[in-house]
Amino acid sequence: MEPISGMIHSPAAAPSLRETSGVQSPRQEEARTAPAAPVTDEYIPEEARTPCGLYWMGKDEDGSPKIFFDDPEPREAAPLPEGENSPAPEGPEKPASGRGEEKCTCDTGKVDREIEQLKKRREQLEGQLRTETDETRARELERQLAQVDRELSQKDNDTYRRLHAQFS
Repeated sequence: MEPISGMIHSPAAAPSLRETSGVQSPRQEEARTAPAAPVTDEYIPEEARTPCGLYWMGKDEDGSPKIFFDDPEPREAAPLPEGENSPAPEGPEKPASGRGEEKCTCDTGKVDREIEQLKKRREQLEGQLRTETDETRARELERQLAQVDRELSQKDNDTYRRLHAQFS
């Protein structure tokens, strides 16, 4: 650092200091840093390509979307022997396993028998409860009847039948 007393205060020295200073006005700085034109992307359209051996989307006669295939090597149809008309339309190929359709059967008989047994058990308990005179035995029968009712409410529905059905 230089002491204040050592500074030159002469008016003749001031212009030389101004010329050598690296300070620029804000307008000069903006002109130097601003680009000449904004940078933007430019769209260049490509020529339409013809599909060659590719799948492409199109529309059929009805205007519905359809997938088309352009085969680069069109296959010529083999000449048909005399007496034959056009070949049958091709459908999905069937497996050559020799077996026909598989059929599954769903058997809910076991579940139905179980539900019937619970209903019979409930009827028996209700009959015993009506005829019972002993109070402690009546409470025991009511407890058993409530348990059978809970089991019936769990098992006597379509969900239980589907889950416990046997398929063959």
